[in-house]
Amino acid sequence: MSLIPSFFGNRRSNVFDPFSLDVWDPFKDFTSSSLTTRTPETSAFVNTRIDWKETPEAHVFKADVPGLKKEEVKVEVEDDRVLQISGERKVEKEDKNDTWHRVERSSGKFTRRFRLPENAKMDQIKASMENGVLTVTVPKMEVKKPDVKAIDISG
Repeated sequence: MSLIPSFFGNRRSNVFDPFSLDVWDPFKDFTSSSLTTRTPETSAFVNTRIDWKETPEAHVFKADVPGLKKEEVKVEVEDDRVLQISGERKVEKEDKNDTWHRVERSSGKFTRRFRLPENAKMDQIKASMENGVLTVTVPKMEVKKPDVKAIDISG
């Protein structure tokens, strides 16, 4: 029995996904500041969650980016079939007259990269954003089924 799923919160995840460029950080869940140091630039969306599912027609990526406008999120594709999703939430301006009781919302940048498979139609990628969820759809090339011709057997 494998212990790997418990590391990932029992989410549908494959640690050995050949298309993922994400690097697993065994220390990401430690809260002690002596073990991990996070700056405002790296703390925000380091753990931005992105689901990748494959349907018969397309690869579909869904990213939770609550509170971001579409202008604050970028979707890019590199020549070697790498999909990059990135964004930034700016720090809220402080007013000298305000008294802050708690600050839990994070700010900063995030970047996630995925290597797309050979069957991806790179020129037809579409992205949309609704209710804080970015959806990137990468259509797949149709796999042509080989023509099968029955041959009569003589004798």
